[in-house]
Amino acid sequence: MRLLLALSAALLPSIVSSFPNTPFKTSSQWVHDSTGENFTYVGVNWPGAGEVMIPEGLQYQSIQSIVSKIKSLNMNVVRLTFAIEMIDDIKDRGGDVTLQKAFQKGLGSNGDKVFQSVIKNNPQFTASTTRLQVYDAIAAELAKQQIYVHLDNHMSKGKWCCGGNDGNTWFGDTDFNVNNWKRGLQYMADHSKKWPNMISIGLRNEYRKPDKAGSSLAYNWQVWYEQNKAAADIVNAANPNILVFLSGLDYDTKLTPIPNADDLGGGKKFRLSDFSYKDKLVLELHNYQNSAKACGDIEGGLWNNGFRATGDKAVNRMPVVLTEFGFTQADKSYNGVYATCLRKLMPQWKSGWTVWVISGSYYIRSGTQDFEENWGLLNHQWSDWRNKDAIAALKGMVDETLKAVNR
Repeated sequence: MRLLLALSAALLPSIVSSFPNTPFKTSSQWVHDSTGENFTYVGVNWPGAGEVMIPEGLQYQSIQSIVSKIKSLNMNVVRLTFAIEMIDDIKDRGGDVTLQKAFQKGLGSNGDKVFQSVIKNNPQFTASTTRLQVYDAIAAELAKQQIYVHLDNHMSKGKWCCGGNDGNTWFGDTDFNVNNWKRGLQYMADHSKKWPNMISIGLRNEYRKPDKAGSSLAYNWQVWYEQNKAAADIVNAANPNILVFLSGLDYDTKLTPIPNADDLGGGKKFRLSDFSYKDKLVLELHNYQNSAKACGDIEGGLWNNGFRATGDKAVNRMPVVLTEFGFTQADKSYNGVYATCLRKLMPQWKSGWTVWVISGSYYIRSGTQDFEENWGLLNHQWSDWRNKDAIAALKGMVDETLKAVNR
């Protein structure tokens, strides 16, 4: 008996600390796993919200190959984007669309050719495999390689994001049906319960002011609060285990009134205490100040626009994750002011991030099929890194961020 107890005690730490250690929760500026250890997002964006509404790259590589590339950088999370239109099809148009039909619809006469390439690289799929089953397969491979999933509602209508006239800018815009949005978030929060590595969901990517009047609701912080609070309530009820990410205004570059509970309009203020699930909320920001001449300009902007919430003087002290930043991989931008500044700031602030973007190419972007993505970490065929010097610098950012949190 004593021997069994001793063996049990010896095995316990490895069992407790084994992946995935969910659910996660927040405390002050930190995210903690179920063992109480700090977790910091260091990962990459994998788009899936384009016209085909299937995560990119599968016509060139297997899911396993792509995930292995991500794992080789020691990244721990993928920001996996989706469109609400995928759920609208399931709910209102006869069910989830098959892989073959998705490519036919998104790419026209070229759809069947691309589909054949996808199933050649990923023989687990067939003509009857659905779009959501592809997401399931990606989540499963990420779990197999011990990488977490952060879902992100990128668009309502499946297409390239983002612009002021794309119909997806703000609540009530041409394609931004608020009820469908909330329903879609609820559906994905519930569906992803079966993914053991599912840890969080972003309610919406890059709120922005419409170029023309088209939304039924005013573009202001009061509406932002009302709609996000309602959506977060729905998501938390559907899956209380996952974290909920809140993005800001002006293409998610501003969360200015949130850290210090400033007036949002009409006397409304954001207070963590108003949320019964306050230990499940995270703020997210984007930054693309590629033309910055000094790191101080980037640092001051990021801090004042939202990262102040990680400071000890914040009224609403919360984690903040830089869920999008990036630059071309086709030159030496990785050595420029912008890239080197962010490589310094994220470890300094002990904050997480997900870089834009893994995609070396897109099925279709803005009407161009097989679109070349020079910002992609991978080359056009998704077979190797586009710029190995840039990747070495990014790997250093991964290591330094994780090291800083564990100090």
